[in-house]
Amino acid sequence: MINNKKLNKNKTFSSKKIKSLWIIIGSIIIISLFFSYFNKSKSTIMISERRFQNMLLNEEIKEIVLITNQNLVELKLKKENIEKYRNELNRHLQRDFHYSFKIPSFQVFNDNFKEIESKLSPDKRVGYISEERLDISNFIFNWGFFIFFIISFWFLLRRMSKGVGSGGQIFSIGKSKASLFDSKSKLKITFDDVAGLRGAKEEVKEIVEFLKDSKKFTNLGGSIPKGVLLIGAPGTGKTLLAKAVAGEANVPFFSLSGSDFMEMFIGVGSARVRDLFKKAKNKAPCIVFIDEIDAVGRSRGKSGMQGVNDERESTLNSLLVEMDGFDTSSCVIILAATNRPDVLDQALLRPGRFDRRVNIDKPDIAERKEIFMVHIKTLKISKNIDLKKLASQTPGFVGADISNICNEAALIAARKNKKFINMSDFQDAIDRVIGGLEKKNKVIFPEEKRVIAYHEAGHAVAGWFFVFANPLVKVSIVPRGIAALGYAQYLPKEQYIYQTNQMLDEICVALGGRVAEFLILGKISTGALSDLEKVTRMAYNMIIIYGMSVKLGNISFYNSDQSNSLISSKPYSENTSMIIDSEVRKLIAICYKRTENVLSIKIQELKIIAKSLLKKETIFQSDLKKLIGKRPVNFNKSNK
Repeated sequence: MINNKKLNKNKTFSSKKIKSLWIIIGSIIIISLFFSYFNKSKSTIMISERRFQNMLLNEEIKEIVLITNQNLVELKLKKENIEKYRNELNRHLQRDFHYSFKIPSFQVFNDNFKEIESKLSPDKRVGYISEERLDISNFIFNWGFFIFFIISFWFLLRRMSKGVGSGGQIFSIGKSKASLFDSKSKLKITFDDVAGLRGAKEEVKEIVEFLKDSKKFTNLGGSIPKGVLLIGAPGTGKTLLAKAVAGEANVPFFSLSGSDFMEMFIGVGSARVRDLFKKAKNKAPCIVFIDEIDAVGRSRGKSGMQGVNDERESTLNSLLVEMDGFDTSSCVIILAATNRPDVLDQALLRPGRFDRRVNIDKPDIAERKEIFMVHIKTLKISKNIDLKKLASQTPGFVGADISNICNEAALIAARKNKKFINMSDFQDAIDRVIGGLEKKNKVIFPEEKRVIAYHEAGHAVAGWFFVFANPLVKVSIVPRGIAALGYAQYLPKEQYIYQTNQMLDEICVALGGRVAEFLILGKISTGALSDLEKVTRMAYNMIIIYGMSVKLGNISFYNSDQSNSLISSKPYSENTSMIIDSEVRKLIAICYKRTENVLSIKIQELKIIAKSLLKKETIFQSDLKKLIGKRPVNFNKSNK
């Protein structure tokens, strides 16, 4: 795995700042509440000025204080009059002042007060004291939150200017999002960590030599390749191979995705491209890895709406200029990965930008065994694990699929409270990945279960006696996934070309389920939907793509420039279309008849397997040998 120490450090630094900010906010709130409570504890009962005059004339007031800076007058009752207002004063009894009232101004209050005191005898006059007081709670509420907003705004500005967080802030929006891995990051991934991919590793090893000793090649007049495009299906190990190249060469490695260039703001993508190449030149020799480059490198001018892809195309133009503009002696090599090379712009693929294309194919049986060996290192497995058998049962699987199988096997073993993972756990994991989650609690009526049993038995018998088809591994009537009520698993051969007899036998095996239903039950069901879909696709491919039609001859309507094997626009006439449909129907009818002949001869074997499925629910290749004998070698010759 890639070391994310630097990223984690930034996140930790950011979290410390946020924690400090919350401490400041909390302190302000606590202080405000404290002083609010403290001030409230010294508060008085507000009365009107007329009531004050009556209390003064009734000689009930002991002391009067005028707070000039607040336009407030506070009153203290005489001790003998406190009992009189006990119910009203309540919790204000023990306070210094009991009542207060607001005044319009000092002068107005002074004139009114003198007028009232003139009605009293001199020995009964109270007078008043003038003073100023600081209202701490109001100061905190008025200025504390203002200070809080100032601190918050300062914190956000600091965060945006340094680009801390998601990297999409105002002041860092044009900066590249590439993650840098160098000697400080301790990137330890090498070619030894990449299982399989023998051909691809040989291709990229030369890049490592370029980076380690570029003069060896430039002295002879050659130039270092600017870009290498890794092409392969998802999960084949393109990203892992790029990391291994950087680890072997021991040079800085910039990693980012094609979508990291894109932003809703115009011009941001181009700015990020320029910033990325500027950083790469400063770190040369280095590697820049762009994963999923098709996100930014799609062909220009393909959009139906004007201006829809202006920002993406502008970013691509900037990328093209930078790739063709920097000095080749700077030893900056661009590695890019995609599983959609057909959608990339031709200007991006030309020599001088991506000089080399490395195709990463799905691993063969030997490479799958190596991948299994890598992934089981961290697992507690039993001694009876046969990696060769596991590799043979996973044709077409890539590294990500094999990693998933190993993880599923560990989870299955843990559910069963096992101390070690054994072969049966791996078999169950393969079944789960291929067919989906097993649903034994799904309610299926006995009549439906009988139909499913004969359907799957038809596939099993057809696969057993049509010897050019892929050999059967197991057949089950246990429901799996969303809609699969049963399934038959075959073991595809490791081959790259298929002959006509192989494809015809595959169609016959796919039709075995429907033929068995009709022979035994006298009627057909909807259970053959996926089989018929497969049969129709294979038949049309034989006629349209592979030129296996007698009437049409050696003609293929396949267009390699398009991603789909059956092209959307037909490059043939309506008459040719009618011939194609007729040939497909004829081919499927012949295969159906062949399957019907074989299952009619082997009807007893069909019934034996169906009964065994109803009893055991799952049977394996070894069970078929016991039930119906060994698989014949030339059974097809007598049933053409």
